[in-house]
Amino acid sequence: MLRLLSREELSVAELQEILEMGQSRISSHLSLLRRNQMVVDRKDGKKTFYALSLDTSPRYDIVRTALAEDSDEDFWESDQSGLTRVLERRRAESEKYFEEVADRLGKHYVPGRSWESIGHFLFRLFPYIVVADLGAGEGMISQLLAERTKKVFCIDSSKSMVRIGTDLAKKKNLANLVYKQGDIEKVPLNDKSVDLALMSQSLHHAQHPKKALEEAYRILKPSGQLVVLDLKKHNFEKARENYGDLWLGFRENDLYKMIKEAGFKKARVETVSKEETEPYFETILGVGERP
Repeated sequence: MLRLLSREELSVAELQEILEMGQSRISSHLSLLRRNQMVVDRKDGKKTFYALSLDTSPRYDIVRTALAEDSDEDFWESDQSGLTRVLERRRAESEKYFEEVADRLGKHYVPGRSWESIGHFLFRLFPYIVVADLGAGEGMISQLLAERTKKVFCIDSSKSMVRIGTDLAKKKNLANLVYKQGDIEKVPLNDKSVDLALMSQSLHHAQHPKKALEEAYRILKPSGQLVVLDLKKHNFEKARENYGDLWLGFRENDLYKMIKEAGFKKARVETVSKEETEPYFETILGVGERP
């Protein structure tokens, strides 16, 4: 269990599936580990996720040593397979939503997508630059940018989104608008290849938001700019089912911390809009610069 939790944050149900153990047994182990400050837990709606958390004190040296060694036990090979299966299912469930709604996006309401928040983003544009729109969807913003910038790459994990966006680019004769299928946590672009990395309402769909920000850092040129538009932390649980959200937005301080830890300088996060109807989604804007 410790080895699994050192690899990935997991829920009790996921641990049950991987380890093929009963819930009470797993919960008992987690309770002991939490009591001894060896794991931390995070509430996410009705689920609780656990991750390994060992401080630097000598009392955990034997645990760190054990985890550092490669295990050749048959059960660990099975556990790794189970972990891979669980993570692939997580990703598939997230992508399933976008495959189903690809033809409808842009025609219906999407939380946080407002002209007010988009306007704040546009004021931060530089002329004739290369832009990467990470988690672009059908690329509504990118289609606007392509008319005034050097080149725009739209990155999205959905084949349907890429197909629809490519068709729209052709119809609008936007030769500098390029759609690529890819994960925002593993962007299919070269290091230091873009001037602006944009994430508009996509970070809360990432399995690991910090990894997505680190990828944005990787592809940016020195002095390149990061712009994140996303939902502020909220309690509208139906967003998971209705919109395929993995995270219920982010607190300003948490987004600021992630941007800084990804390596960006001149980080700033602020609330830029609030919707007037329930559930009153708020949009935050985060910016940073690659040194």
